[in-house]
Amino acid sequence: MTSPIFWRRAVATAALLTTVAVGGVAGPAVAADNPYERGPAPTWASIEAARGAFAVSQSSVSRYLVSGFGGGTIYYPSDRSQGTFGAVVVAPGYTARQSSIAWLGPRIASQGFVVFTIDTTTVYDQPASRGDQLLAAADYLTQRSSAADRIDAGRVAVMGHSMGGGGTLEAVKDRPSLKAAIPLTPWNIDKTWPEVTTPTLVIGAQNDSVASVASHARPFYQTLPASTPRTYLELRGASHFAPNTSNTTIAEYSIAWLKRFVDADTRYTQFLCPAPSGSALSAVSTSCPF
Repeated sequence: MTSPIFWRRAVATAALLTTVAVGGVAGPAVAADNPYERGPAPTWASIEAARGAFAVSQSSVSRYLVSGFGGGTIYYPSDRSQGTFGAVVVAPGYTARQSSIAWLGPRIASQGFVVFTIDTTTVYDQPASRGDQLLAAADYLTQRSSAADRIDAGRVAVMGHSMGGGGTLEAVKDRPSLKAAIPLTPWNIDKTWPEVTTPTLVIGAQNDSVASVASHARPFYQTLPASTPRTYLELRGASHFAPNTSNTTIAEYSIAWLKRFVDADTRYTQFLCPAPSGSALSAVSTSCPF
């Protein structure tokens, strides 16, 4: 296991290299002729806001009308004037239901995504099963749901908390065509992920006593291939359950990650590169520039 001292030195080195690599760039990148760009030019205030530029509607999906997962809630921009949107499927953790991650639905959808917060088949399903269920939910969302005509089926991401975060890694391992992955305080018996080519944002919690960052989030990040766009953020003083309540740090970087890799919107690179910093984070590492 990597020592805390080594990790801090590695983080500092990564941050320094990132700063050198992008230090000469003046101002935010601008997306030119990007057909997936949605919403106004972003600012820190806009990605930190409790709601973005889009009004949001929602619809429930009964577990009795689907197979392969336990139903859920779809949150989507009410506006049809801007065409289709990218989609995000979010899974809860062990023993939890979609209510534990429901706050992410309207918050991310209001930034211009269709978001599906799901229940699993049982609350005891393990990460591999949760990964399969994320994929089943993505297929339902893009092919058969009431929101399918609002979605660009080629631009789908997955997120999850705890075992749902471990399932997120399982999902992108099995389906590399997914555009982005965000494991939140993830837990998985499998510690190495050299197969993952999907851009991955790993968010750990400094005081996580359920899925300690030393044995889960950090090695998950460290074993991602060097060629995979990736970032590790560690929430200062936070517990394993930080993703279960509204959290601005989780929201702002998740939104930036999804915009950058699902929408290919380089206007959001400014929030990810150089390496994020600030009092809310106890450790950071990144493969910037993307």
